[in-house]
Amino acid sequence: MKQRILIIGASGFGRECLAWLEDVIASGREPDWEAGGFLDANPEALTKFAIDLPIRGNPADYVPEPQDRFICAIGDPATKLNICRSLKSRGAKFVNLIHPTAQIGPRCRIGEGLIMCPLSGLSVDITLGDFVTINGYAGVGHDAVLGDGCLLNAYCNVTGAAKLGEGVFMGGHAVVAPKVVVGDYARIGAGSVVVHRVRARSTVMGVPARRIEFESSESSESDSRAA
Repeated sequence: MKQRILIIGASGFGRECLAWLEDVIASGREPDWEAGGFLDANPEALTKFAIDLPIRGNPADYVPEPQDRFICAIGDPATKLNICRSLKSRGAKFVNLIHPTAQIGPRCRIGEGLIMCPLSGLSVDITLGDFVTINGYAGVGHDAVLGDGCLLNAYCNVTGAAKLGEGVFMGGHAVVAPKVVVGDYARIGAGSVVVHRVRARSTVMGVPARRIEFESSESSESDSRAA
């Protein structure tokens, strides 16, 4: 029986993942896979695109079928982990989507639900948690550790022996210097260079990266309503 690969999230990154999935299938590396559609809270998410695959349901309440296998194309790490862990509690099985042009060096320890986009790379002796996303041209250096749900956008570089906690988000072209520790659910702005430890749940930007202080949630909500 073929494994029906369902992509969680039918947004832009979900459509990219469909392209990479089709590349994997065309390469013959996963002969038992077939593209089976998407899960998304918006049943109309694909109406503007010429994609002949269905949205099979909402990931919040979808009940996995025996042939289903999943990859998660949700960008926000906390949301991604909540959805993936909820689906796992209902019996979902996740696969690793590794593009044929991606490279993985020796002795790397990889969790489930990994997405490696075109021309991304892992060096040697790296440890990845579950549901990690490594976008195009991004690279991870020797002995680095990435926790569950980390997301590296395009051209990011996590250098040797750096450690990223759970749910870390890196904007495009960001760099984490060797041996630097980044706390859980921290966010690193695009183009930033992190040279010192980053606190959990903080946001840093710049060269060198510095912590950004945001307004209170009450002010932010007022601004949002006025926008």
